[in-house]
Amino acid sequence: MNYDMATSEFGLSVMYRILKKAGAERVSDESANELRRILEEIGVSIAKNAVEMSVHAGRKTIKSEDVKLAAKQFSKF
Repeated sequence: MNYDMATSEFGLSVMYRILKKAGAERVSDESANELRRILEEIGVSIAKNAVEMSVHAGRKTIKSEDVKLAAKQFSKF
């Protein structure tokens, strides 16, 4: 999926902080933008799966369990 960074749900400053928290000394604009793009794609994928799970369960409300289950494919554990 292709996202216009001007309409991203994630602020660029947050991407810099995440990369710094992970141990980066310096962060390029390109790396922060790429992290934002990737996280946006993953977030949308998890959200869509969570919506499908709640619909399948006959609910209109997405619960935390739906999101956790939808995110399992992206988990290291």
